[in-house]
Amino acid sequence: QEVKLWHAMKITAFVLATGLLVFTALANSVSWYVQNIWDPPGHFWQTTWLKFYYLFDGKEWTIFLLGAALVPSLAFWCFNGILMVADVTGKPAFITRYRIQLGKNDPVDTKKLRQAIYIALCNQFFISLPMLVPMFYIMKRWGNTFSKELPTFYWFLVELSIFTLIEEILFYYTHRLVHLPLLYKHIHKKHHEWTAPIGVVSVYAHPVEHILSNTLPVMTGPMIMGSHIVSIAAWFSIALITTSISHCGYHLPFLPSPEFHDFHHLKFNQCYGVLGVLDYLHGTDTVFRQTKAFERHRVLLSLTPLSESIPDAPRRAE
Repeated sequence: QEVKLWHAMKITAFVLATGLLVFTALANSVSWYVQNIWDPPGHFWQTTWLKFYYLFDGKEWTIFLLGAALVPSLAFWCFNGILMVADVTGKPAFITRYRIQLGKNDPVDTKKLRQAIYIALCNQFFISLPMLVPMFYIMKRWGNTFSKELPTFYWFLVELSIFTLIEEILFYYTHRLVHLPLLYKHIHKKHHEWTAPIGVVSVYAHPVEHILSNTLPVMTGPMIMGSHIVSIAAWFSIALITTSISHCGYHLPFLPSPEFHDFHHLKFNQCYGVLGVLDYLHGTDTVFRQTKAFERHRVLLSLTPLSESIPDAPRRAE
């Protein structure tokens, strides 16, 4: 474990040092280039935000509800709506070619799908939505969540990095927690009813798990940072779409690889995190790293499914 930690620290130090040198050498030219690209759209978004702000007369609760609940929910259901059409009908065929667990959910069991949609909606309406109430009052204390001035693009990238790090830490350890035998039996087993998951299953969970593992890891970052509501809306939408991709069952071109979390649903005791950093440090990805799924765990930059270019080894005849 110490060797792994030391190896990870050396890699991190090398990457940071290299990045710092490159950034220092190119800081002026890169800054000038990015500023010239970002300024025009930056003014557009600032003007649009002010129009939206005054449209609702600066009513903070209404703005917060729209940004933290409505926008992310629309992003989630629009994205998953497309996936569910492919799950149920097998069309368009070009999407189903990219299925990870071949022969599974082909087509998806509509009874199980209806149950998953029902639980997902209940979790969103009766758990996630009420949790926004205390979050709203926490954000009001910071004083800049409903500012008329949008955060800069640079600051949003900093926030996004911090949000992702916090989510990785909280999700990994709460996820490991609900895999303890007692908690797994009474709480987490519900989520693992889907050994070959689909997108909407990302929020198909026991209410306790939905609070601990799905909602709090995503909400904590913005609450710590006192983020602007626009940053919160963007982050919640990104988080919901990303977890949908992780559960969708398709390794689609140009999207993040879902192989890591799909393998977790297949094997149960591997790949607990989001980024995989803590899994590497804790050794909870050792089996995954020895599989073809690990070789396929990358962004697909062509139209040829990775299940075809990197197929599983043929099973030995018994």
